[in-house]
Amino acid sequence: MEKSVSAANANRNFSKLLRGVRKGRSYLVTSRGERVAKLVPASEKKDGLREGAFDSLMARLKATKPVNARKHWTRDELCEDRE
Repeated sequence: MEKSVSAANANRNFSKLLRGVRKGRSYLVTSRGERVAKLVPASEKKDGLREGAFDSLMARLKATKPVNARKHWTRDELCEDRE
């Protein structure tokens, strides 16, 4: 469970909060009652949401047939400005 902390307190106690994060704690930083940031432990594994979005995109790209695709493009064709 994450603990709420005001932005002012987070600023004053940042080192202390980082020590808590190293121990696995999470903090929700608020400013004038609004949530503005989260301090959470960094993870070596990929973010589940990003990983799922990436996998979904790759599956869609692999399933989509190219339209008007050519094998070779000239350098001029690749660099020309589109209006």
